[in-house]
Amino acid sequence: MKIRRVSANNRKRVFEVKTSSRTFVYPYSRVDPRPAPADRVAEAAVDAELGREGFSYVLESGKGGTVHIDQVLEYNQDPGYLRNALLYKLTLEAQKRVHASPLSKREIVRRLGTSAAQLYRLLDQTNYRKSIDHMLLLLSVLDCEVDLVVRAKTA
Repeated sequence: MKIRRVSANNRKRVFEVKTSSRTFVYPYSRVDPRPAPADRVAEAAVDAELGREGFSYVLESGKGGTVHIDQVLEYNQDPGYLRNALLYKLTLEAQKRVHASPLSKREIVRRLGTSAAQLYRLLDQTNYRKSIDHMLLLLSVLDCEVDLVVRAKTA
């Protein structure tokens, strides 16, 4: 996700990050170095060196830092970001289980009822076009039980 614009709101003590779909806020308390009332944010700009996927800021003292869009999305609990994080974790677990499984990849493909190319797409952690359903099916073929646990947030 690309950042279109970023601005510092010293009154609210947040960065306002504009993307193509919406505007997110990211509090000063989450960055390092942290702005203070005596050392406010002097400048904030989208960082082209990060491929417009992050922004840099400079404090009045001259200190500066950068923030990646993933940090902003995680803080704001963006559903797309959370889905991709879950897919990533399931994929890494599936990779470990395939490696440790006594089943051959050909047998896993047969049990999935799909092609070898599809299995390799499922095992690719950079592929976010796959579904969670297919990952759960793969893990069940590998004799895994997946439980989704919902619990209250801890402060």
